[in-house]
Amino acid sequence: MSEPRINERIRVPEVRLVGPNGEQVGIVRVEDALRLAEEANLDLVEVAPMAKPPVAKLMDFGKFKYEAAMKAREARKNQVNTVIKEIKLRPKIDPHDYGTKKGHVERFLKAGDKVKVTIMFRGREQSRPELGRRLLERLAEDIAELGFVESAPKQDGRNMIMVIGPTKKKAEAKAEQRRSREQHEQHEQHGQPEQSAPGEQPAAPAPQTDEATAAAE
Repeated sequence: MSEPRINERIRVPEVRLVGPNGEQVGIVRVEDALRLAEEANLDLVEVAPMAKPPVAKLMDFGKFKYEAAMKAREARKNQVNTVIKEIKLRPKIDPHDYGTKKGHVERFLKAGDKVKVTIMFRGREQSRPELGRRLLERLAEDIAELGFVESAPKQDGRNMIMVIGPTKKKAEAKAEQRRSREQHEQHEQHGQPEQSAPGEQPAAPAPQTDEATAAAE
């Protein structure tokens, strides 16, 4: 996009003029458009140089540049880069290790990240690909509330790979984490206990010991 021409830098005899509120003024000589801009304490900015005649608008160019910069900054702030995490499993993984690995996958998905799950076959395990496929299918079922199979299990040499995508977008996950953090900070500032989740019973008071009961009596 070429740099807009402003005020005296407009080198055409006439322009199609647009007012500061978007109203169509019509085709006017550049000298008249410059006079109107000066009277309104605004800039004359060429916004469509390729039009016949070019289109120019009366505006506060400094304010326009500031608002454009703020919009670009907000767009960059809301832009989220896709991150792919990786978890590696063995076909005959023990239950404890499986639970740990599944916890990692759940944490990544909650954060809005994709997860590449790799089953590593060694030796004779390579002749039993169904072991890896069953393990991946089991994992997909266990995390179904948080993610979905984006790329079905497929063999890649000695490995079998499956990609799981999060059901919650990264931007939503970040916003939810931010709200949770702000809520936690507010509770700490006011010294209030955090509210129980819906359906969760508040913690019951700790039972008094015999000594405490005796003291109360």
